[in-house]
Amino acid sequence: MVEYKVKVTTGDALFSGSSDYIYVTLIGTEGKSERTNLDNYGLDFMTQMTGTYTVTTPSTLGRLLLVKLEKEQYLFLPENEWFCSKVIVTTPEGDVILFPCYRWVSRGEVVELRGGKARKIFEDELPLLVDHRKKELAIHKKLFQWIVYAEGVPHINNATELSGLPSEVKFSFSKMSEFIYTKAAAIAELKLKCLVDSTEQWKDLKDLKTVFWNNRTPISEYVSVHWTEDDFFGSQFLNGTNPNVIQRCTTLPSNFPVTDKMVQPFLKDGSSLATEMKEGNIFLCDYKRLEGVPTRVVNGKPLSLTAALCLFYKNPEDKLLPIAIQLEQQPSQQNPIFLPSDSTHDWLLAKIFVRNADFSEFQISYHLLGTHLLAEAFTMATFRSLPIVHPLHKLLIPHFRYTLQINLLARKRLISPNGPLANGAMGLEGLKELLKRAHSEITYSSLCLPENIVARGLESIPNFYYREDGLKLWNIINSFVQGMVEHFYSSDSEVSRDSELQDWINEIFIHGFLGNKKSGIPKRFNKVKEVVKFITMIIFTVSAQHSALNMGQFDYGGWVPNNPLLLRKAPPTTKGRSSMNTILEVLPNIGTTVNNMASTWLLSKRYSDTIPLGTYPDQHFDEAVPMQMIKQFQAELSYLSQSIIKRNATLTLPYNYLNPAEMENSVSI
Repeated sequence: MVEYKVKVTTGDALFSGSSDYIYVTLIGTEGKSERTNLDNYGLDFMTQMTGTYTVTTPSTLGRLLLVKLEKEQYLFLPENEWFCSKVIVTTPEGDVILFPCYRWVSRGEVVELRGGKARKIFEDELPLLVDHRKKELAIHKKLFQWIVYAEGVPHINNATELSGLPSEVKFSFSKMSEFIYTKAAAIAELKLKCLVDSTEQWKDLKDLKTVFWNNRTPISEYVSVHWTEDDFFGSQFLNGTNPNVIQRCTTLPSNFPVTDKMVQPFLKDGSSLATEMKEGNIFLCDYKRLEGVPTRVVNGKPLSLTAALCLFYKNPEDKLLPIAIQLEQQPSQQNPIFLPSDSTHDWLLAKIFVRNADFSEFQISYHLLGTHLLAEAFTMATFRSLPIVHPLHKLLIPHFRYTLQINLLARKRLISPNGPLANGAMGLEGLKELLKRAHSEITYSSLCLPENIVARGLESIPNFYYREDGLKLWNIINSFVQGMVEHFYSSDSEVSRDSELQDWINEIFIHGFLGNKKSGIPKRFNKVKEVVKFITMIIFTVSAQHSALNMGQFDYGGWVPNNPLLLRKAPPTTKGRSSMNTILEVLPNIGTTVNNMASTWLLSKRYSDTIPLGTYPDQHFDEAVPMQMIKQFQAELSYLSQSIIKRNATLTLPYNYLNPAEMENSVSI
């Protein structure tokens, strides 16, 4: 008789354990073991427990290929799913083989785990292993099915209820409990203060400070004091929640007739608009994509959503200042260009309309579409096309944690007909129209930060911490990905031969980018460097880009006049008629304001089971080289984190959204 030592680890999340019988069968090239009940003295398979068991066979099983797990009822106890993290088997020959699991196991279910090193499909010669990976993908294609969400928008997972998602992609019990509690606590406070359902207008902006007792941050407090200031207004387009729109302006758009006479008072002495553009000091935010987007009808009138244009000047003190605002795309006498020299209330009102346009683009085009929906497409394609043993599945799967559930929750609660985003200016019809327009304009280059920065002419604008931290992070991720991909793909021919890899990128091209060749998204890989770039983009998008857009929502939107979800009145058509009362009439009413504040608090909160970028508690690799690369990746991320903390200590308004220690590995909120 020969002995195999089997170590079985139960997950560390609440309720991962089980009191049921667990059976194991070992399968090798020369046979399989008897179905063995894993039972030691005392309790087995409790949360965060590792048990060691012995499986005996008459002779060696040869090369160990698979571990089969089964779970059966103990006595008359009700079903309690078991979360198995991993199985490690030590063979009689002394080999130690990891079998990753990281999934929930139910009664009557047979789970076959593949062990050993990461392998590509053409490296599997044994029919048993080839059949195993095909069966796994067939199961996943039934579990994860595509449906159309809206015309011109990335396809999504077909589950409409949480029960339709496999257990292993759902929130942990602690995450779900904390998520529900955070929302309930915020709403309870607002109901206690009789604010949630109020349709009254704010009488004084100072009253916003009393909305929450405790839900506030240092930055949200700063914003509430400085939101009317031009230099703070300008800084947000670089380091606020939406650093995606601003670009260098070398030629004024023909529909934005700003003249030297208008702006010379705001430029340095003796300069001109043409000179400053030539020197690279003029910047533009153009929200033309919003023009004509349908809006909600309230009290018989459609809400306003302005396709604004805003011109900025980087002055000699390196402050980015707004110098001209036009609130609609087509110039006319009823669409004046507002200037800093206009009355205080005229100028502030114009800036509020710009901030509303920016909020709309930020939430829909860049946050929802550019991170959440793309992350869902990447997640779906990975489950459907790459088996667990595939090296790129192992590399990518930690970056898709909770993505399918948070997107399902978003569709049910945030962008449903009664959700806060669909009750903004656009409504659900307008939201889907904007998604369609934005998706048609996405390019591969725009998703790759180094190319994006160059295309927008932002290489040298000072105090642009999103760029500074983002480019460093991109390079760190790229270096890590390059090492991993080149370790598993020794040549371009191996890339071409990997049919699963080609299926994966084709699914992303078809379902994520709707087969749009103009986007530049590849539908096939031919070279190792192409794979490196694409996976760098994915990891950056679902970790760094999402963090940059998501984590500052309450910081910059908790003071709602700075980031209004909607505006109740049309933009001014003449100058000199605005007052503080005009601004109060334009801003959302009390109920809309406080509900938006509660939503941004929920979405910006750092939850207790957050897994930071580069942290891999689930062990998918056990080979020496990948494990060393992960350690190096973590060291470089730690160094960047320390440098960001040191830099932030010198700033009045710190920028921490691209601190690797603070960002999550995946789109999970």
